[in-house]
Amino acid sequence: MTLSTENLFYSKRLKMTPPRAEDVQTMLQWNEDPEYLRNVDTDIAIPFSEKQLEDEGETKDKEVYFRLRTREDEQLIGFVVIHGIEWNNRCGQLAIGIGLAEHRNKGYGTEALNLMLRYAFHELNLDRVGLDVIAYNAKGIRAYEKVGFQLEGRARSAVYRDGKRYDRLWMGILRPEWEAHNQIHVEGGQA
Repeated sequence: MTLSTENLFYSKRLKMTPPRAEDVQTMLQWNEDPEYLRNVDTDIAIPFSEKQLEDEGETKDKEVYFRLRTREDEQLIGFVVIHGIEWNNRCGQLAIGIGLAEHRNKGYGTEALNLMLRYAFHELNLDRVGLDVIAYNAKGIRAYEKVGFQLEGRARSAVYRDGKRYDRLWMGILRPEWEAHNQIHVEGGQA
């Protein structure tokens, strides 16, 4: 058996790292962006305190958490996590957030998704990764579909924001689907 020489934690422009003490000040800025807060969670948009952010991100038995940084200058731009891992079923749930608006719409989300899925399937040995997303998060949905996630279900009218109701979508990807999708993009020169 030959092991891959690819770095598990690096992609072309990004790297996944553990939390660092200095991250908290940057993450406090993310909490001032209601778009970030409302896309990252279905709960009430309440900014975390400095103490809460200091405690966030410790990898646990059923969770693997990384902060996303640019490789070029080590700038913190977001986080990615596989949580709710059921080791016996080899599945887990993905969550991702790109913090500041200036880092969104640059392909970082798609790149981070592929990086984390490679880690989930090749290092954690998972067979399935799922996620949920609010239907109004069109950019997030496009990024998920771009890496191969498929719509698996819908909870109608499950999220209430600004006097309107929105569906909550469940999406998932299986290891063979991601590998086939990733191979197509590699051969097509798009990886």
